[in-house]
Amino acid sequence: MWLNLMKFVLCGCFLFWTTAGSSRVLQLVTLEYPPYEYQEDQKVKGIAVDIIREAFRRLSQPIEIKILPWPRAISYIENGKADAIFTAFKNPHRETFADYSNEVLFPQTISLFVRANSSIVYDGQLSSLQPYSVSVTNQVSYGQRFDTAVKEGVLTKIKINNSGKQSAKMLLARRVDIWISNKYGALHIANQLNQLEKIRVLEPDIQSVPSYIAFSKKRNLTHVRDKLDVVLKAMKEDGSYERIINSYFLIKR
Repeated sequence: MWLNLMKFVLCGCFLFWTTAGSSRVLQLVTLEYPPYEYQEDQKVKGIAVDIIREAFRRLSQPIEIKILPWPRAISYIENGKADAIFTAFKNPHRETFADYSNEVLFPQTISLFVRANSSIVYDGQLSSLQPYSVSVTNQVSYGQRFDTAVKEGVLTKIKINNSGKQSAKMLLARRVDIWISNKYGALHIANQLNQLEKIRVLEPDIQSVPSYIAFSKKRNLTHVRDKLDVVLKAMKEDGSYERIINSYFLIKR
């Protein structure tokens, strides 16, 4: 009896050790959204990417990050084909299939951009922009305020593109009047196109929207989500979170 018990204990310990010591690689998906996440020289880079990698490094959890068109990335989480997605805004529909982090991964300022010589004036009321066409990226949420304005028909001239770069090109080509985007993302894209001086931001900003990492409910990873929350909070407290951000923008200040 004791021999059998010892075999059980040893076997149980072995199983625990192999499970704990051989974490499977988590599959993360995101979109081309510079400077937060983008692909360059066949490598995935960006501010949010660096924050995510450091957080999972502290958890000793291996990850792989793949950039996909945003609608496909969302479907991967909904269908359980990937483990997590970032940087995602919360909305009621997504919360039905994704477990969001409690810690904000990145607050994103949503702004409106026009051509530098545009006469458009924004008074802070989205209804004042009703006569104008607005370029958006397919299935990207721009926060509750803008999304609701579109849903309720306050803004009707919405032009959908597959990427922020396509939206920028449409604005510069005078095919739309306004481009809505994350502020840093838009400036990064315009700089890449060598067109930074040809656009300007409309003040005030739409809003600052928190974005998160969200895990597929079909993968049952709330335990990883909870550990990641602790690490993200610690990174903000020890200064490493801010240092990663500053490494991208310090020169520009």
